[in-house]
Amino acid sequence: MLIGDILVAQNLVTPEDIKIALHRQKENGGRLGENLVALGALTQEQLDRAIYEAPRAPKTIEDTGIPSTNLLRILLKLMYVNSLETASEMSGAIKLPLGVVNRLIQEAGDRKFLESLGNTDQSTFSETRYVMTESGKRYAIESLEQNQYVGPAPVSLAAYQARINQQKITNERVEQEKIHESFKNLVITEDFVRRLGPGVNAGKSILLYGPPGNGKTTVAEKVAEIFANVIYIPYCFEVDGQIIKVFDPAIHKQKFGRSHEKTKNSGLRREEFDGRWVPCERPVVITGGELTLEMLDLSFNAHAKYYEAPLHVKASNGTFIIDDFGRQLVSPEDLLNRWIVPLESRIDYLKLHTGKSFSLPFDELVIFSTNLSPDDLMDPAFLRRIPYKLETVGPSREQYFEIFKMVGAARGLEITEDVLDTVIEELQVNNSFDLACYQPKFIVEQIIAACKYQGTDPYVSKELVVDALKNLYTSSAKGAGKTAAKAHSSSDPVKPAVAAV
Repeated sequence: MLIGDILVAQNLVTPEDIKIALHRQKENGGRLGENLVALGALTQEQLDRAIYEAPRAPKTIEDTGIPSTNLLRILLKLMYVNSLETASEMSGAIKLPLGVVNRLIQEAGDRKFLESLGNTDQSTFSETRYVMTESGKRYAIESLEQNQYVGPAPVSLAAYQARINQQKITNERVEQEKIHESFKNLVITEDFVRRLGPGVNAGKSILLYGPPGNGKTTVAEKVAEIFANVIYIPYCFEVDGQIIKVFDPAIHKQKFGRSHEKTKNSGLRREEFDGRWVPCERPVVITGGELTLEMLDLSFNAHAKYYEAPLHVKASNGTFIIDDFGRQLVSPEDLLNRWIVPLESRIDYLKLHTGKSFSLPFDELVIFSTNLSPDDLMDPAFLRRIPYKLETVGPSREQYFEIFKMVGAARGLEITEDVLDTVIEELQVNNSFDLACYQPKFIVEQIIAACKYQGTDPYVSKELVVDALKNLYTSSAKGAGKTAAKAHSSSDPVKPAVAAV
């Protein structure tokens, strides 16, 4: 991971800026960052801040925070499994600088685990090739029996704890304009945004509740996307010799530029940072009815003999959304009891299968989303621990019409007042259903599908609208909308409507 990767990841420069600066560096020398400043691509202050925030590469084995024996085991496993031969190949696999890798190679040689085969002849920058001895192969196999983790070197628990605290979600101020921009494709009331904004900036838990289909999940996902800072996620960390994997490509979106694609013979000075950390967007984890208590604890693979970090640890410094809260496999009471301490103290405690316990900072924006009554799900003690509670209710006629027109226009359909009257009569008058924000999109999609079946261009008619509405509910559900709405009545005088488009 080079300085160019970091600067591009943080949107301070573009890949084109890096290319120009590399050309200048080749002619005039100096560091890449210095050349970017000289070209006016960024300021010295921005460069210094980016360098300070990024994890620096260890210069010695001691700097890694991991015992040399553990690093040597990982290195030999990598060599054995991936047939690595040169120091640069090993450095790329274990994500440690060449200086550290060469020290490990020297230690392996002293212990008769490796022997040199001479230099490669593939380029002018030839490298020594190494091969494992029989003793080295036995050591690698023994290490694989201890645990089958083969990948980048871990960081220490202390380094991970410090990193979570350094890149807290509250370090990022979300301005009003940014929130308004994020919700520009939603029909959303101003008072809802006014109450939501402080909760986002506080980094504390938020409860979104109200009848189904009125944008709770959409709002939660929009909130998660607001944050823009680059953070650093470790591939894994180590506790008492145990490996715990954190980086998950399905959750953590990498923020790499193209500056790392230099060739070996570029002759340019490498400005390295610690490759054991991956620059990423702030993570977003969304879980629903499948959530269990076990998913909030370390997952030990008895066959591979290493751990997978739980979901909320992977969400550190990001957003953790519990969708459809109250419908999980675990009871709401048990789930809430698991969260009381972390939400209150901002510290979570995890336990290895050996019995060893350790703590991690609990830094994430937790959003509970439910269409059930909060009073039925939570006792007053827990409700007090959720400082921001926002209710989403059904749209007014005007909001509903605005959503309908926007959704229709996006699919080439014109929604008129006559269409709206037909929908309201069928839903509210004939079947006692409340208006909900999801309905216009449902109706439009049904109309499009019907026109496709007929072999005609999309058009709107009363017959098509009524047919669409018949697919919206069953006869046994008539009147259920009013009943459900009563279940969400609240003494809160502010009931902002959120209408998802």
